[in-house]
Amino acid sequence: MKTYSEEIVGLEEDIKQGRKFKNQYEKLIVNLIYTNSWLSEQQKNIFKPFGISSAQYNVLRILRGHFPKPCTINAIIDRMIDRMSNASRIVDRLEAKGLVERTVSETDRRAKDVLITQKGLDLLAEVEVNTREWMERFKKIADERVNETNDFLDELRSI
Repeated sequence: MKTYSEEIVGLEEDIKQGRKFKNQYEKLIVNLIYTNSWLSEQQKNIFKPFGISSAQYNVLRILRGHFPKPCTINAIIDRMIDRMSNASRIVDRLEAKGLVERTVSETDRRAKDVLITQKGLDLLAEVEVNTREWMERFKKIADERVNETNDFLDELRSI
């Protein structure tokens, strides 16, 4: 029986790298980009049966965090993981599916408030059954390594 460490496949093998990386920093950057793509694909597969994207899932979670209070588009943008996403279009799609509703803001008549609907809350509950199962797979990694990785990624973004 293989142990967890014996199942690990290196980046070079995953991307069929024909040459050595110039240095460990180049390998780190390629590894981060490749791993991000891998994680995104995993999430896409989780969300696809529910008819939502990872950006839509992110917006629904933000809105649930504000529930029962509404949220403005700007507040959503400030909290989104992928800041390059078009929050207005994402909200349009979620509204068309009945997962959110927009109303005129009580504090600024020019702005729209966005509120998650019960249908949106119910969908999140369903999706999160699958995301919890997926996340359980990561518990093979020791807590100490997870904490070190989180610290490292925070440090990396501070450069």
